[in-house]
Amino acid sequence: MAAKATKTPPTDAQSAAPRVLPLDGFTRWSDLKHFVPLSHESVRQRELAGRFPKRINLGSARCVAWSNREVHKWLADPVGYRAPTATAGEAA
Repeated sequence: MAAKATKTPPTDAQSAAPRVLPLDGFTRWSDLKHFVPLSHESVRQRELAGRFPKRINLGSARCVAWSNREVHKWLADPVGYRAPTATAGEAA
């Protein structure tokens, strides 16, 4: 009779989301959702309206993240936040 393998629960280091959003860098949705009190669809709709930071492609169309600096600005003033618009020299 074969012994039944039991799955060990993940340790805190493996399963815990970051407790603080870093000031610099980029964060993917799987971690960002712990800091933003909105659903992914609500974030998408606010992005389109310019009321949430725009996501940035990190190589491929499926790998996107948000600028931590912009998310911090949004968290400081969610009602008054307006996403920066691209200037003539920047890619849209």
